Amino acid sequence: MPARRRTDPVEGLSAARTALETISAGGKPPRPMLATGVRYALEELAARYPGGSVEVRVPPFGAVQVIEGPRHTRGTPPAVVEMDAVTWLEVASGRLAFDAARSAGRVLASGNRADLTDLLPVLEADAAGRTVAG
Repeated sequence: MPARRRTDPVEGLSAARTALETISAGGKPPRPMLATGVRYALEELAARYPGGSVEVRVPPFGAVQVIEGPRHTRGTPPAVVEMDAVTWLEVASGRLAFDAARSAGRVLASGNRADLTDLLPVLEADAAGRTVAG
């Protein structure tokens, strides 16, 4: 069953784009904008790679289960990937490679399916450099 979208795609993409531009300029995006952008990017990941074998967490804004395979229903899932909101937007957009973020200690990942390298980015840049849903 595909993930249910809770974030309006136009609003979510706009929030992600603006948050990334703010971060790139050295600023801190407003919390509501960051939350909306993060949730949208998580929903995009879940829509593209449905399943329940890996849980991707971006506290305090959200978590999704992705990738087909064994599904967990209670306790800690067999594979978990966790990162802060800024790191998530950067890897979701391709501005930061997942393995580079993980090597830098910005991503905590456990489990044999916790490598998201082949799934990212889910938000990409268009010819003008604007973030778009990939």
